[in-house]
Amino acid sequence: MADLHELTALDQWNLLQRDKVTPLELADHYLARIEALNQLVGAFVTVTADAARERAERVQASVPRSAPLWGLPIGDKDLWQRAGVPTGFGSRLLTGYVPEESDEIVQDLDAAGAVSLGKTGAPEFGLPCYTETLVAPPVRTPWDLERGAGGSSGGAAAAVASGMLPFAPGSDGGGSIRIPAAACGLVGLKPSRGRVPSGSGLESLGGLVVDGPIARTVEDAALLLDGMIARRNGRVDHRFAVAAPGDDTAFLGAAVRGEGRYQLGVMTTSAWDLDYEIELEPDALAALDCAADEFAALGHGIEQAALTPNPTYGPAFTTLWKAGAARIPADGEAMALLEPLTRWLVEQGRAVGARELGAALAALTAYERSLIRQLSSFDAVLTPALAMTPRPLGWYDVEDAERNFAQQVQYTPFTSMLNVSGLPAITLPVWQTSEGLPMGVQLIGRPGGEAVLLSLGAQLQRRIRWQDRRPPVWDAPSAHLR
Repeated sequence: MADLHELTALDQWNLLQRDKVTPLELADHYLARIEALNQLVGAFVTVTADAARERAERVQASVPRSAPLWGLPIGDKDLWQRAGVPTGFGSRLLTGYVPEESDEIVQDLDAAGAVSLGKTGAPEFGLPCYTETLVAPPVRTPWDLERGAGGSSGGAAAAVASGMLPFAPGSDGGGSIRIPAAACGLVGLKPSRGRVPSGSGLESLGGLVVDGPIARTVEDAALLLDGMIARRNGRVDHRFAVAAPGDDTAFLGAAVRGEGRYQLGVMTTSAWDLDYEIELEPDALAALDCAADEFAALGHGIEQAALTPNPTYGPAFTTLWKAGAARIPADGEAMALLEPLTRWLVEQGRAVGARELGAALAALTAYERSLIRQLSSFDAVLTPALAMTPRPLGWYDVEDAERNFAQQVQYTPFTSMLNVSGLPAITLPVWQTSEGLPMGVQLIGRPGGEAVLLSLGAQLQRRIRWQDRRPPVWDAPSAHLR
């Protein structure tokens, strides 16, 4: 049999169900992978080996096997609190902080039967789209250790891409699942606002931040998404009055079947086109052309699409991003512990007045309606995932905050507008450059349209078979593996 990490998460789940492997054996396998590879990749900031083994044995003994993630290893993003485990939020400000209670998403993953192996790296308070902090080594894409894994779920993506986890949950407030998934050659799904009860977006400013899966295959992404959606007796345990459109049906079936023919738009315009000079590298366009050609060969309708330029989006989103940072618990001398970008965002955010914030929220609500209306004639819309190849470590200007923000937008122009609109979106790793770097595309769905995105992704995966690709660090030194 192939090594466990060579198998998909779904295959590993089937082995667990048939008693071919135990949760403890699986946890031990991945802990050995982490020991061998983490010093190269930097995916984990904390490894909780003893707690993971205890948890694996407890899952074996007392968690029903019907739990959707029974016995499967994951990592908690270091923006999520787990009781008794250091949670640093990527910042010197919270060095040594150990929460007493776990966040809801952590509780839901536990209830689903998952086994946490530790905390995956994130940038300071999840604000940048790259994971290079002052408290830990940079998180590197396993495809080129001189380049970053993206962010803010950078550690989660790097762990999956290097085989340190079968899949991993992340959060996405402006692209933070899709960006690192694309930079690491993975599938990353941002669900609709309201889809995941404990990471719905409804409790965050502007409804931006939702939780979702990062995986090597579309089926594994659907499996993890189903596990993140708290279901009781087959129905979603909604915790808000507002939920994403659709019924309570699990998504794995749509990903496994991969059926249907759809009308697709192809688009290279973004919400940022009036605010920054957005240039698409040839490899970004090559990935887009590859996906469009494959979808056409599969019988889907293909039509060019373009957004109407909107002068309100950029200023409004920037105001909201700053305002969100204003709540970071730093005052007085503690401000010096923040990184320059974070400190700038906090200071700028605290200077935002109620009238300015209200105007920004109103502008983004109007943009949400406009975007949904403009894309409504398509079942899904295809864009590049990123405008450039994965960025070299140290590429971002850490001293000039405004230039830093501009660099982030120019690298990731297609992501944040989907957080504003609440639409689902999935990145798919369809292309490799001549240097072997991953390049992906993004599919945007209709409200509640995750099943269509998963079906389309599965069809493309069957043709391209990106799940067979392995980064250079994949083959760990055997001496380190138990």
